[in-house]
Amino acid sequence: MEYDKGFLLDIYRRMLEQRYFETAVTWLCRDGFITAAHLCIGQEAIAAGISMALRKDDFVLPSHRGHGQILTKGSDMNRMMAELLGKSTGYCKGKGGSMHLSDMENNVFGSIGIVGCNMSLAVGAGLAAKMNKQGQVVICYFGDGASNRGTFHESVNLASIKKLPIIYALENNYYAISEDIREMSNVEKLSVRAQGYGIPGSTVFGNDPFAVYEAAAAAIGRARNGEGPTLLEFVTWRHRGHYEGDPDLKKFIFRDEAEHKSWLEKDPIPFTRERIVSEGAASEKELEALEKQVQDAVDAAVEFAQESPWPDVSETYAGVFAE
Repeated sequence: MEYDKGFLLDIYRRMLEQRYFETAVTWLCRDGFITAAHLCIGQEAIAAGISMALRKDDFVLPSHRGHGQILTKGSDMNRMMAELLGKSTGYCKGKGGSMHLSDMENNVFGSIGIVGCNMSLAVGAGLAAKMNKQGQVVICYFGDGASNRGTFHESVNLASIKKLPIIYALENNYYAISEDIREMSNVEKLSVRAQGYGIPGSTVFGNDPFAVYEAAAAAIGRARNGEGPTLLEFVTWRHRGHYEGDPDLKKFIFRDEAEHKSWLEKDPIPFTRERIVSEGAASEKELEALEKQVQDAVDAAVEFAQESPWPDVSETYAGVFAE
């Protein structure tokens, strides 16, 4: 498929925003500004590709590794960074943090720290979208480990029965914390599980944003037409540990170092940049300007977050329960 210059630069920008944002989070964690984070470095092509096919009123339910999934939906980088630092200017006024970040203005229903819980919520969102009759769709992100939970099977089964407009976006980076999915499943491709529920399923190379976009656009088109859910498995690799501070990042306790190095050579950022240059869509100078623009925006977000005030103690119980 051929893409115009605007599309190519937009999808590249969305990937850069994730990479630079998450890179900033690595040193914020290192220096004690953030206590915990699960980063998507290496997996940026998935959220970038999917987001290119979405409308503003579509729903997104992020995984616990959800910064990029939220960012590419159009959420404000400053407010996201402030939330990660626990500041009052954050989306959840500093009470959600990295793993419980939501942006209802953009129909981002929030990350959930408990793996797989967003799948059940996706069914509710999918039913609402169907009843709204506005052609909205739901993107439910989760990892390979979550695909072994009961919530996955229950949710996909019900979504299939009701023909709900849900795209189950499975980010398969092979490792559920410390365990290799290849040792926890007897199927080579997790997408074949869709067959048990009578819905389409396919496996896509998740480091190619264009392959991701094309698969997502087709599934989203089906959902908007009332044809029900789709399971899309995106094979990828996280460059960092399961969480910041994971000893496996340096000692390779769980993952194989040789496999890790081979996946680093499949980094989606240089892959996308090379395609843009090779197709003559943009010059090196244009891309360097774009990269600087994104880096400046991330630097400004960090500064905004660090200078923002802490929540006042009087707000301790505000917004955390309903009467």
